[in-house]
Amino acid sequence: MPDALKAVLIWIAIAVVFFIVEGVTVQLVAIWLAIGALASAIAAYFGASVTIQFFVFAVVSLLALLLSRPFVKKLIKTKPEKTNFDRVIGENGVVIEDISGDVIPGRVNAMGIDWSAVSADGNPISKDTIVRVVKLDGVKLVVEKNTDDAKHIQN
Repeated sequence: MPDALKAVLIWIAIAVVFFIVEGVTVQLVAIWLAIGALASAIAAYFGASVTIQFFVFAVVSLLALLLSRPFVKKLIKTKPEKTNFDRVIGENGVVIEDISGDVIPGRVNAMGIDWSAVSADGNPISKDTIVRVVKLDGVKLVVEKNTDDAKHIQN
């Protein structure tokens, strides 16, 4: 078997390995290297030296990465998936156990669920006060007194 054919087959095998790695991963990590390996196989077919083959591999892989990565990132851009817990943010609730501040939690009923809650500003909030959920801290609500005229509670 001629040396040029061996080099072509080696580069094709390398490309196949990179394509397999790409198929197994989900982050587009090896596709550019596979393209570079295919370009090097073409260079080997036309009799390029091993040095030129590696140069073609490096340059084509880098160009493939630089030219396609921004486009591919836009196509596969993922948005964080909201959970049911996120729905409680911005909702009103009723303090069912005094909140003594931002350290010792009290209890709030929001959306019909009993939650552990702390005050957003660190001030105590007494029982039966209507509050608005500002954010989640783990499984604990961070709340503030609701100053809106419409103090509707969703259960």
